Amino acid sequence: MSDWYRAAGDGRITLTLHIQPGAKKTEFAGLHGEALKIRLAAPPVDGKANEALIRFIADTLALPKSAVCLKSGQTSRRKVLEVTGALPEQVAGLAG
Repeated sequence: MSDWYRAAGDGRITLTLHIQPGAKKTEFAGLHGEALKIRLAAPPVDGKANEALIRFIADTLALPKSAVCLKSGQTSRRKVLEVTGALPEQVAGLAG
């Protein structure tokens, strides 16, 4: 298991992410220390980047948006998300 995600025994997975808002396109950009780096096309204004991040992760894992929750990092580049209903193998595949 990688340092950027942790699976709990109750079906929840915690993701540690480094976000780069305002990028040309939304995409995974590999590892950034102990976090998975994601470039977001959304600007860091009025929560738009957070909304785009949740939508991007939910769509990528084929989950409803309600299965992805921002636990910390509302205004920070370093964010922690909690995902419910994804398999650890699915999440591990996000890093490429």
